[in-house]
Amino acid sequence: MKRALAIILAIVLAMSLVACGGSSGGEIKEPSNVTAGDTTKDTQQGEQEKNESSQKAEVTISETVLVDESGIKITAKSLEVDEIFGPEIKLLIENNSGKDLTFQCGYAVVNGYMVETMMSVDVVNGKKTNDSLTFMESDFEACGIDVIADMEIAFHIFDMADWKTYMDTDAIQIKTSIADTFEYTYDDSGDLAYEGNGVKIVVKGLAEDASILGSSIVVYIENTGDKDVTVQTRDVSINGFMVDAMFSCDVVAGKRAVDTITFMESDLEENEITAIEDVELSFHIFDFDGWDTIVDTDVVNINF
Repeated sequence: MKRALAIILAIVLAMSLVACGGSSGGEIKEPSNVTAGDTTKDTQQGEQEKNESSQKAEVTISETVLVDESGIKITAKSLEVDEIFGPEIKLLIENNSGKDLTFQCGYAVVNGYMVETMMSVDVVNGKKTNDSLTFMESDFEACGIDVIADMEIAFHIFDMADWKTYMDTDAIQIKTSIADTFEYTYDDSGDLAYEGNGVKIVVKGLAEDASILGSSIVVYIENTGDKDVTVQTRDVSINGFMVDAMFSCDVVAGKRAVDTITFMESDLEENEITAIEDVELSFHIFDFDGWDTIVDTDVVNINF
């Protein structure tokens, strides 16, 4: 996912939530054809209706120590769902490591979907702080998450002085008060673009409302393999013109993601593209940890 952009654009997004669309708010224009194949529509509508009690309902977490090792202690104090950018986990962070450290979220999963977060907290040695890990509401909307049943969080902690990694935690699961009764459903409807090596990529359509960056294609990615992967695009063309695309999506083993392949508006204007009719691209899939290539797919043709 576009982790770096999330923090950089956070303030801009806050000012443009009403006007902004993309995968997080706009309707999706479905592709008329994806030549790599088709997928059955595994609709989640019926089950989702059961889960559509408002996110503002009484969804809580118990105070839980998430990390307590090597002089670091991180405690989840509460879950607040009605915040400006999205739901927040209130954290107490204590640093007795002997080093001044920065605490960030390595990755986060909510209800089985990878989601973007905002968190960067500096804590000098011997001190503690109350801060928050924020989930992006736009990702919740894109994934169809109406209520939080469970979360998995991995923390990335590094030295403030030289940026050397101090600790990368394993994923830590936090269940909410509705976890035991929640029914998980996943919407993989759309057109199959690639399936192999434990990875499935489905093109869900063209976001009809452009984001602040440009036009986007919405994709669903499922990782049933045993490796954490990153999916990117290569050799992208629109209506026969080569263009740059912004897309890099991390999906850990056993999880899913909904993300967007975004085209800069300036590229479309330079090539006099007023409507996206057909897109050709290939996917580059590699190991999240070692960066070893898993597969470079054949060319995928998408018609709108």
